Amino acid sequence: MKIGITCYPSVGGSGIIATELGIQMARRGHEVHFITSNVPFRLDANHPNIYIHQTDINDYSVFHYPPYDITLASKISEIIVEYDLEIIHMHYAVPHAICGILARQMSGRKVGIVTTLHGTDITVLGHDMSLVSAIRFGINGSDIVTAVSESLKDQTQKLIGPDKDIQTVYNFVDEKHFNALDKDNIKHRMKKRFGVPENTRVLMHTSNFRKIKRIDDIIRTFHKVEQSIDSVLVLVGDGPEMNSIRRLVKKLDIEENVIFAGQQTDVKSFYLMSDVFLLMSEKESFGLALLEAMNCGAVPVGSTAGGISEVIKHEKTGYLVEVGDHHAAARYIIDILEDETLYENIKARMLEDIHSRFHSNVIVEEYEVLYKKLIEAQNHE
Repeated sequence: MKIGITCYPSVGGSGIIATELGIQMARRGHEVHFITSNVPFRLDANHPNIYIHQTDINDYSVFHYPPYDITLASKISEIIVEYDLEIIHMHYAVPHAICGILARQMSGRKVGIVTTLHGTDITVLGHDMSLVSAIRFGINGSDIVTAVSESLKDQTQKLIGPDKDIQTVYNFVDEKHFNALDKDNIKHRMKKRFGVPENTRVLMHTSNFRKIKRIDDIIRTFHKVEQSIDSVLVLVGDGPEMNSIRRLVKKLDIEENVIFAGQQTDVKSFYLMSDVFLLMSEKESFGLALLEAMNCGAVPVGSTAGGISEVIKHEKTGYLVEVGDHHAAARYIIDILEDETLYENIKARMLEDIHSRFHSNVIVEEYEVLYKKLIEAQNHE
């Protein structure tokens, strides 16, 4: 198959999944063309069967803003014709699905359009009534639409009301990179790096530190845990809530036990350092960092928001609490850190569940089947 992929190339769940999907498809022998505004950050090496087509956004004086959408659509159209693409996979309804629809019309070719909804295009843009029609147009104009969780699928149907059926295809973990194979050695090295005693337990969170992530709940959860368990909290990332979080840490007098690690390129080592991973957002379409941390052996505690409750099976592979309930979160963490047998049983079930539901082979196979069915349908028209 000849597949075009358009995504945002920066750090973020949608870009990571789009890039990893392309890499996996290329490994299966398919020809993959990334058509983006920059090189996706996960494409840090040369890969056979992968081509990168960068869109140059010119700042014409006639436009108030650089015409990203038109330029991207024109570039996608050009690549469709030049490389005879059979599928273009658009990640995000707005603007990418719309760019894909326009590109197909410009090219005059029978190319299938797959659109994946990742969350922000619905949970944020879907509340802007001026964009609802555009999002609906992008979804309805695609041949196949997928969402990364049942929660996101339901929310899309409620907010946007598209005519198109939406299929749930979960995100997957890159198990060749995010795994627990060398956890003990890396945990020892990371603890030494940050001056954390060997027997001290490590709780962790990473995100873009927006208000929606409810980092304050994580801080309050840890505040209760550290009173009973010798522990530290590691915060990886940065964002608009950082200053208020620092003030809360100081107010609770837990500065010595909270490590602000900032932005990190090697987040895997922090996952491996951790015993517990927290994700207590008020909205979360899936939570790719959650899945990566789990596959690195960190037991999760998350809120019931969105797709988090589809990743974590409560009391089997981790723990779920209602949004804002840091009291319950702290109790669960204390219980598992005080009971090593319980902790190890949860972790074993967690790793087994990830392998059966979120392994790259499982999810990539789903997309490959969708691609093939769409190409066959296009050829029979």
